[in-house]
Amino acid sequence: MIKILTKDELPACPVATTVQLIGSKWKLLILRNLLVRPWRFNELRRDLEGISQKVLTDSLRSMESDGIVTHTVYPEVPPRVEYSLTHSIYPPFIGETALSANSFNTPRAKRLSFGTS
Repeated sequence: MIKILTKDELPACPVATTVQLIGSKWKLLILRNLLVRPWRFNELRRDLEGISQKVLTDSLRSMESDGIVTHTVYPEVPPRVEYSLTHSIYPPFIGETALSANSFNTPRAKRLSFGTS
């Protein structure tokens, strides 16, 4: 069963929340890949040079239990499983980043808040 953390269970600071959820080297690289498209397990393992099967499995399970990643099992022979980002990741991480950037008066913060480059 997936247990998504409530707002009260997470740190008040958006940056601390992000670090708590995806702060490891491998989780960041997995997230980078999943931002592009859904990936199968072995595709991820081959692309993430140096990651062990156990670390990839543990990272994906942890990200799934945090509500960041979902896996879809297709009823085929052999079974096909794809990992993708949940739709809920975009508002918490991208939205919080933009809100945090608004508190700083820098050109980069202004670009983030208005969606320009």
